[in-house]
Amino acid sequence: MITYIKGKLIEKTPTYAIIESNGLGYFVHISLHTYSQISDEELVKLFTHFYVREDAQSLYGFFTKTEREIFRLLISVSGVGTATARVMLSSMSPKEIQQAIATDNVTLLTSVKGIGAKTAQRIIIDLRDKILKTYDMETISSNIDNTVKDEALSALDVLGFSRKQTQRVIDVILRDNPTLELENLIKQALKNL
Repeated sequence: MITYIKGKLIEKTPTYAIIESNGLGYFVHISLHTYSQISDEELVKLFTHFYVREDAQSLYGFFTKTEREIFRLLISVSGVGTATARVMLSSMSPKEIQQAIATDNVTLLTSVKGIGAKTAQRIIIDLRDKILKTYDMETISSNIDNTVKDEALSALDVLGFSRKQTQRVIDVILRDNPTLELENLIKQALKNL
């Protein structure tokens, strides 16, 4: 309903901002990540998510569209509400959340207050494909032996996996373990696809 709000920054705290736009003051819930991105300039623009419940209507603001999209993906997972999603975005950057989900990093997700092992696994299972399809993960540096990477990509192509998706998974694996042998690289990639 409301895709963004642009106006004068009246008040800013680590959990909310008040923005005046055309004579109306909007109370916008924000994450710590957004708080750190907002400068103290008078004019501010936040991408928003309008959340309606039976007993409340809330406006959530994000400095980037990517952060808003991650918030929307997180609240689509059963057991993850707006408060938990906001705590996650306050504890980790959007890029860290993307990488934790893409690499099945349950430990990192459970380090966030309110996220247990079952919830972290549910987040990974529900969002891994969406994260891999929607976001470009970091590319690995050129000093990694591309022969092993190319052979692994070819093997996974033959097995019928999408080249784009396998490349992202292999890039993430090689970034964490740059000296991985071909056989182990393919095994780990198969676990993550």
